[in-house]
Amino acid sequence: MSEPQFFPIATSLSYGEVAAISGAALPEGVEPTRLVTGAAALEAAGPDDIAYMDNPKYTDALAGTSAGLCLVSSRFAARVPAGTVALVSPAPYHAFARIMARFYPDALKPRSVFGSQGVAPGAFVHATARIEDNVTIDPGAVVGPGAEIGAGSVVASHAVIGPQVRIGRDCAIGAGSTLQSALVGNRVIIHPGVRIGQDGFGFAMSPKGHMKVPQIGRVIIQDDVEIGANSCIDRGASRDTVIGEGTKIDNLVQIGHNCVIGRHCVIVSQVGIAGSTTLEDFVVLGGQVGLAGHLTVGMGAQVAAQSGVAGDIPRGARYGGYPAQPALSWARETALLKSLVAKRGKSSGGSES
Repeated sequence: MSEPQFFPIATSLSYGEVAAISGAALPEGVEPTRLVTGAAALEAAGPDDIAYMDNPKYTDALAGTSAGLCLVSSRFAARVPAGTVALVSPAPYHAFARIMARFYPDALKPRSVFGSQGVAPGAFVHATARIEDNVTIDPGAVVGPGAEIGAGSVVASHAVIGPQVRIGRDCAIGAGSTLQSALVGNRVIIHPGVRIGQDGFGFAMSPKGHMKVPQIGRVIIQDDVEIGANSCIDRGASRDTVIGEGTKIDNLVQIGHNCVIGRHCVIVSQVGIAGSTTLEDFVVLGGQVGLAGHLTVGMGAQVAAQSGVAGDIPRGARYGGYPAQPALSWARETALLKSLVAKRGKSSGGSES
């Protein structure tokens, strides 16, 4: 069996170009025309590769790297081995990301899984749908009546774009995803298996049974949002569910009806947000955080992984635990509990009985 190359490099870069893109200065005496032809992790990089390092856990890997170039912060520059050129940057990871985008542009968002251009044979596009120029629609994809798709967008195989849905320009709609009752901005990335605009979980409950409440709102997704694989965003009940500009959502996230997610939020995998909750701008939720409904998480707040949030969180606060509380209080409680358990163990001679 041959070994495929899923992301072939698009171009080589000179050391001078790398320095310009990263905003770092080449050390004196380094030849600026020398070429970099790849990027790799510290331990795998060779003389023609660039790597980066900005975490003390990888100091041993840095000391042993064979990379030709390495982006590092100033505190690690002295640890770069003699055979590797150190490019000192205040933000090595950001600089490395810019270089990677030049090397591997096809890895930035889902592409056609069929290698097609235009509307492929086997795609199902309704006669009343409006498709701008330079749109790719793969075999098996469905575009419903009255839907509109902007120039430069890609709809991969078996994605379903429902009636009247609007998709902006330069978007990527991953294979097997479904969009209904949704307005999507420009440069939005939707990974495979995402579900957008399905019913919110709304029932009028009673001892005699639960009556379904029609969900007649929409999902509004603003520009530059990215939504990870198999995440679900429910449409609003009588208001809209909104995902703000630049927000990044990991895989397997559930966002309930009527939620408003601010700009540039980060929501990590397996988060569940109940209906009508608001995240203000730049909120960060760690993995497996659960939020009750009708809450507000203030601008810039951060919530630690696996926390359970039952009340509002102030702007800029750091919360953690179950139930979630200010991080310092959570840390003190955890330390106190550990101390009490240790004392109990000593007083009972180590016995659990």
